[in-house]
Amino acid sequence: MSINRVIISGNLTRDPELRSTQSGMDVLSFGVAVNDRRRNPQTNEWEDYPNFVDCTMFGNRARSLAQYLSKGTKVSIEGKLRWSQWERDGQKRSKLEVIVDELEFMSSRNSNGGAPSYGGDAYGNQGYSAPAPAYSAPTPAPAPAPAAPVIDASSSVYDDDIPF
Repeated sequence: MSINRVIISGNLTRDPELRSTQSGMDVLSFGVAVNDRRRNPQTNEWEDYPNFVDCTMFGNRARSLAQYLSKGTKVSIEGKLRWSQWERDGQKRSKLEVIVDELEFMSSRNSNGGAPSYGGDAYGNQGYSAPAPAYSAPTPAPAPAPAAPVIDASSSVYDDDIPF
């Protein structure tokens, strides 16, 4: 048995590219930078080393998400690895990429953490003019307070009608 699952979290390295296949299926391509922390042997300090991961998403969700993704957006991705090879100009080429099944935004539209917003100008736009998402996350309702137990002074915990 083998398992092919990948979970990465990082920032988009470029604006996504949306295109369509000849059959009309949407294909969204983008890159994600994922840091790897290692100790520098000379300075003995921890340093971040970036890894650049190519990602591809297919179908209707690819088209929907394309308008909200932009360079710098922090995302979490779950998918599977796919290795492909081809020949161009007489040279063999290959690449390893993540085929995205799930994508979650890790930064909010209003965050000032350096990532550009993926909403319109009302959300602190930094040169990206896509409309804000047409959906909003539901706010959870507060849990009802537990009712205080009613204690009847005439009853006893040791009643004979308890079946055990």
